[in-house]
Amino acid sequence: MLNQTEILETIRMIEQQHLDIRTITMGISLMDCADGDAQTACQKIYDKIMRLAGNLVKTGEQIEAEFGIPIVNKRISVTPIAEIAAASRTTDYVVFAKTLDRVGEELGVNFVGGFSALVQKGMTRADERLIACIPEALAVTNRVCSSVNVASTRAGINMDAVRWMGETVKATAARTAEQDGLGCAKLVVFANAVEDNPFMAGAFHGAGEPECCINVGVSGPGVVKSALEQVRGASFDVVAETIKKTAFRITRMGQLVAREAAERLGVPFGIVDLSLAPTPAVGDSVAYILEEMGLEQAGAPGTTAALALLNDAVKKGGVMASGHVGGLSGAFIPVSEDAGMIAAARNGALSLEKLEAMTCVCSVGIDMVAIPGDTEASAISAIIADEAAIGMINQKTTAVRIIPVPGKTVGDSVEFGGLLGTAPIMRVNPCGSADFIARGGRIPAPIHSLRN
Repeated sequence: MLNQTEILETIRMIEQQHLDIRTITMGISLMDCADGDAQTACQKIYDKIMRLAGNLVKTGEQIEAEFGIPIVNKRISVTPIAEIAAASRTTDYVVFAKTLDRVGEELGVNFVGGFSALVQKGMTRADERLIACIPEALAVTNRVCSSVNVASTRAGINMDAVRWMGETVKATAARTAEQDGLGCAKLVVFANAVEDNPFMAGAFHGAGEPECCINVGVSGPGVVKSALEQVRGASFDVVAETIKKTAFRITRMGQLVAREAAERLGVPFGIVDLSLAPTPAVGDSVAYILEEMGLEQAGAPGTTAALALLNDAVKKGGVMASGHVGGLSGAFIPVSEDAGMIAAARNGALSLEKLEAMTCVCSVGIDMVAIPGDTEASAISAIIADEAAIGMINQKTTAVRIIPVPGKTVGDSVEFGGLLGTAPIMRVNPCGSADFIARGGRIPAPIHSLRN
């Protein structure tokens, strides 16, 4: 039972410290929608999503009004489309993306995730067709997000897929050049992708998931920063304990919303994702938390250690607040979506290499990073390979969401607006990796993958 102090504390976190539910994501299995005829399959997909998610937005808005808790996004994730489209005779999978976009628009959801393929060990013909269609699919849709898993701890790294995804990122940027390569903001390349992630652009509904479920992602970097302001100068033991207690309170709110939404929609509650997801709003920044710990700016020596502490404490606090924790669960470091990261990248305190080091200890990876438009595809592939290696060896999810902005170079910036924010163009190491990427094949899984 909540007491008066806890209620007032929660109100303060919402009104003054940017606490919100970042997303309610409904995961929907499309396994029963596969059909030899692509149009028939698309109609089945449309009908099923409309039936199950028809009240998703309305329910989210009702919970917002009743509880006073902001729910920023309502989203849908579906079975990786490569697995559904494989049964159809068409080679043009853009029709599936257009169907997802149409249903998303009619329902009023912010994003639909799942134009995806899982190719960590090899590619089927359906996977190849889907990847080939990604640039066009992201160019002609507004709400559809795409992801490709190219590596895992168990399978190693599919370097053929890595090479192709570097080229795909470049092609997507070119296809959406009039929007400064915006299509790339909806494309993620994963290692160790998880099946219940509620966050975009990498969400999909995995094969091990139920027919339909509700997953919730919470966000409260501003709350954590505010809590740390009360313990300035204290030891790291106190810092860790403060973050744990704060993460507990944040996650309890997420648990409440998740269960309420699931009950009202008549579907199972899946997971709460413990991730701290920032926004460009001042005060809602993971970078500011690191600076509150004593760093002059994100990217300074000590940043990786501070982020490791933050990530671990968030998980320890959050896991006590919910019986079902999943997704990515940690601290996100999307450069363009975090006011502190934007500032650090702009003045040179934060480099691509430092971001890579930081991804060893936090959620996801090189996220919402804008780079010069003339960056070679092989260089992008090599960045993907580096991140995949970190994920593979450390048995964690890593990812790359990188945007080669056509016509822009270091010193420029690009404005995406909304949650996607502002991205300073970051320097890429000019030394080439083309011969490395051209080898292809598979980087073998590490020895610690042999656990059976």
